[in-house]
Amino acid sequence: MTALWPYLIPPSSHGDDSLCAVGAAGHRVTFADGSTALDADSGLWNVNLGYGNPRIAEAIAEAAAHASYLGAFRFENSYARRAAEDLLRICGPDHYARVLFSTGGGVANDAVMKLARIYHAVQGRPGRNLVVALRGSFHGLTFGGFALTGEDLGQRVYGVDQRLIRHVTPNDTAELGRLMAALGGQVAAVVVEPVVGTGTLPLDESFVAELGRLRDEHGFLLVADEVATGFGRTGSWFASESWPGLPDVLVTSKGLTNGACPAAALVMSHRVTRALVEHDTMFAHAETQGATALACAAVSATISEMERLDAVTAGRNVAAWLQQGLAELVERHPLATHTTGVGCFRTLHLTHPDGRPLAGTDVAGLITRIRHAGAIVHPGPSGIQLVPSLTYSRAEVAELMTCVEEGLDSLLPATSLAARS
Repeated sequence: MTALWPYLIPPSSHGDDSLCAVGAAGHRVTFADGSTALDADSGLWNVNLGYGNPRIAEAIAEAAAHASYLGAFRFENSYARRAAEDLLRICGPDHYARVLFSTGGGVANDAVMKLARIYHAVQGRPGRNLVVALRGSFHGLTFGGFALTGEDLGQRVYGVDQRLIRHVTPNDTAELGRLMAALGGQVAAVVVEPVVGTGTLPLDESFVAELGRLRDEHGFLLVADEVATGFGRTGSWFASESWPGLPDVLVTSKGLTNGACPAAALVMSHRVTRALVEHDTMFAHAETQGATALACAAVSATISEMERLDAVTAGRNVAAWLQQGLAELVERHPLATHTTGVGCFRTLHLTHPDGRPLAGTDVAGLITRIRHAGAIVHPGPSGIQLVPSLTYSRAEVAELMTCVEEGLDSLLPATSLAARS
């Protein structure tokens, strides 16, 4: 038995060497039992450039040697200044003005909700304290992010306070309109994932356009939670950059440091920044490990490597190969029904041989079977999620599809398997 209590694994599986990673390089992970696996989960959707990038590692080592700990708690540091400038450059300085660093997506979403409320309060609108999110969304497991999350993950059991949160159905403009007609004057912000992570459901253009129109009508802040979709995951630097009305706050994390350091950021528009600066507002948010030299060195190095490798274009190529492989699998495999998602952020929806959708325990079992075939994939609703790095080769995409199909074949009755072969 191990002394470690890992995340989201039942105690019966603690200490299993097949789940204990000991190293990673490129797109493969090595485990304590001696096995290796092709990682189609990009770590946790964050290792967009593959493991062990030497330039990012060197930047972190330099910061560790020359700065050790420099943070942003009542101080600034040069690494954080540089990282903020680099991030504004790729987000678009014409629209965005300032960057507040955090340590993870959940904490950043906590900060977003505080930011939205103080934004309205300093302008004489203190009653605007509702925050709206989408059903099926995931915004973290801190108490604030957990409240915002639109999946039922046991919030009631853990005593999470959701009294100031409302959820609407993704892409349902009528439901969104009804909520705003009733409560628009109380809404501080609407927080949406451009691609809802649970099921990788992209927001429709019409829904995004309606969000922008309602923002203009009611004055709430529109927040794009791009923790998962940022840094090339969906075919552009950020999914929201094509929105007709850009968000007031963009939240990014995961790919921000290629997974090498804990970091997140709130990228604030000129509109938000101006309101706080005009009132000389000291925003009550700070984290010991936020905006540290090490994390910010990793941010700058990751942006530099994304540009050097032309990773956004590379990701589009991977997405095309993945789309082709998934389409062929859906066409020929009896358990594969359809796919959702965009770019390198996809869900393969599956059924049992008798036509029933896969339940959670079934998905977990399938993931283990695919792992035994040689690949790591992510659980999704009635299926599996494929989130490969942007730097996969075409051969690695083909290898991934082979592993997935082998796992699916293991669920088929012997008669069906014989017929397929």
